[in-house]
Amino acid sequence: MTTFTRSDDLRASEFRGVDLTGARFVGSDLSRVVMRGVDVDGADIDAPWLPGADGFRINGVDVVGFVEAELDRRFPGRAERFAADPEGLRAAWATLQRTWDATLEQAAGMPAGTVDVSVDGEWSFAQTLRHLVMATDTWLGRAILRLDQPYHPLGQPNSGADGDGLDLSLFTTGTPPYAQVLEARADRVAMVRDLLAAVTSDDLDAPCVNPWDPRQPETTRSCLHTILEEEWEHLRYAVRDLDAIEATAGA
Repeated sequence: MTTFTRSDDLRASEFRGVDLTGARFVGSDLSRVVMRGVDVDGADIDAPWLPGADGFRINGVDVVGFVEAELDRRFPGRAERFAADPEGLRAAWATLQRTWDATLEQAAGMPAGTVDVSVDGEWSFAQTLRHLVMATDTWLGRAILRLDQPYHPLGQPNSGADGDGLDLSLFTTGTPPYAQVLEARADRVAMVRDLLAAVTSDDLDAPCVNPWDPRQPETTRSCLHTILEEEWEHLRYAVRDLDAIEATAGA
């Protein structure tokens, strides 16, 4: 399989009569891509930033609203991730964590080692939990609380995160014990819950610095929205992959 990386500039390229069957695009920018007369049988697109997209049209129909409505139906409580007031945010977090608790139970009921299984090269269940530890540290510890060193060593950075000026030596490499991952995750969940328990409307309006782009204005509210969005997106990935593992085991 031919592999193209960030060093390959394919912007504004034209592919005519090309066979891309089985091709895989990971972490790629496909903004404003135009496809005409294409065979999309069995295509699988995952775009976590779809709600903020300036439309996503298939055969002339903008499908963003349809996709979002279906995801909200599949994951009750997801629609509340952008709640604006303290009570709404507290309720949104409580609902989210009840859903996560059910997913943790699903993982616990599966064969030993399942939490470290990767599906199609994606993060394992344990790595997903570790990434949420890092997401909380970034948007709560760093952006809202402004801690000098907010990061837990078990956090899971994105690949290429060093390009964001992040010191990757802060993080554990390898596969740490799952019990330690659960402990770190529970600690960060409690940090968000504790902040939400005391937050006021005025607190939500307080300005914050975007940890990745200081030019981008943020508030405590928008940082909490980012945490909630990260949580729901990675819950979706986790459920998807656990279901895939179960289906493979039962085949």
